[in-house]
Amino acid sequence: MNEVKRAIILAAGKGTRLRPISDSVPKPLIEVNGKKMIETIIDALITNNINEIYIVIGYMKEKFQQLKLKYPFIKFIENPYYDMCNNISSIYVARKYLENSIIIEGDLNIYDPDSLTPFFLRSGYDALFINNPTNEWVLNLNKKGIITSCSPKGGDKGWQLFGVSRWSKTDGNRLCTYIEKEFIENRNTAIYWDNIALFIYKDEFELGIHPINSKAIIEIDSIEELAMIDRKYKKYLEKQNERHNNEN
Repeated sequence: MNEVKRAIILAAGKGTRLRPISDSVPKPLIEVNGKKMIETIIDALITNNINEIYIVIGYMKEKFQQLKLKYPFIKFIENPYYDMCNNISSIYVARKYLENSIIIEGDLNIYDPDSLTPFFLRSGYDALFINNPTNEWVLNLNKKGIITSCSPKGGDKGWQLFGVSRWSKTDGNRLCTYIEKEFIENRNTAIYWDNIALFIYKDEFELGIHPINSKAIIEIDSIEELAMIDRKYKKYLEKQNERHNNEN
């Protein structure tokens, strides 16, 4: 059994799909029903006794300092490449902390703290089994529970990947090696960091999943999704519709 020793929260991106809200506040700091998205992550980590927490920041990095008032123990890692590269750059700057880690996208709302359990048998991803079409990344497993393939364009049936993954000491070190190779040697800076273990070096890992329920984690990718969860954001949809009608 492996145990998570530290958490890395990826919060450097611009969150362009939530504009104009994200023009003035980083996406992870957007409040949903009175609580910042990133706070749901930090609180769930604390519940699981994961207190070594690193937050990778970039876009509007100064805004994250407010978190120190509530969580003085968190540490920030600045990503100077966030505006030029994809999120592989965020894992690159945090690569020294990948051993026994849990990596979490900063734009998730965690409703079930058990989904961030520190105990795991095999490195891999939180995932939800789906029988309906989705545009999210979908994983397929063999009979041993090992990931055999991933469809980044979605699918009709399989395990929908969520932005939470755990890495053992061995796999964390291996991931660090390949992140450095792709980012520095091969200058492969336009990819998602997940491509390293799921595609480019797939044969070097034997990843599994941690099954979650449908209400454990919610990822918000658009203003439409945000407004469905928190009604106060419906005004942005109304403005969008008004602009669309005026243009036509």
